[in-house]
Amino acid sequence: MIFKTKGIVLRAIKYGETSLVVSMYTELFGLQSYMVNGVRTYTKKGPGKANLFQSAAILDLVIYHNDLKNLQRLREFKWSYLYKNILSDVRKNAVALFMVELLQKSIKQPETNASLFYFVEDAFIHLDQANEMVMANFPLFFALHLTSFLGLQMNDNYSKKNAILDLQEGNFVPEITAHPHYLEGQFSDFTSQLLKVRQPSELDQLKLNHTIRRTLLHAYLTFYALHIEDFGSLKSLPVLQEVLR
Repeated sequence: MIFKTKGIVLRAIKYGETSLVVSMYTELFGLQSYMVNGVRTYTKKGPGKANLFQSAAILDLVIYHNDLKNLQRLREFKWSYLYKNILSDVRKNAVALFMVELLQKSIKQPETNASLFYFVEDAFIHLDQANEMVMANFPLFFALHLTSFLGLQMNDNYSKKNAILDLQEGNFVPEITAHPHYLEGQFSDFTSQLLKVRQPSELDQLKLNHTIRRTLLHAYLTFYALHIEDFGSLKSLPVLQEVLR
């Protein structure tokens, strides 16, 4: 059947001489792979439309969808939101690629989750428009808040009594844990503050330095690794940490 939906590009792989196989997270069908024919050709009118399938691109799609097939086909595609900065700004592009890789490692099955799609779409648009401080804190915000859409939500029960973040259990506890996966002091405090952020524009109120951001992000990725099988490490992380110094 033919459907109209939005999709966010996660990965595009060359196929044959002129085509692509594109992995996208879609509004209607969740994680899907699409065969896109003839987009890598050059004509008198100019190059093909392969540039639309860059990682993090948000597209309006008309698709042929069959639940029995693993590889779907696109009928039509165009920009849904045309980035002003993400594709050209080295730092914002590094943040976007981190977000894309985190999605790839976290989403394993093609389950429909419109709320997750809207969160991710909104996050990329806010990143594109973000100022320097918001951008620097954005990986922390995204990594923390994505968990709630994956069923792994951290419980923000932080208080003077419960001031230790247990990364294994996903909540704040009164005493240091027997295992090594926890945050304390300013790191658990900042995590609670980040969990309370509802709009990315609020991130410029958090004055974090590079060392604090690095420690927090490492902890949050540990949380993912503890709860998602075969999560592994992110190739985009060293680049992100280098450009956000």
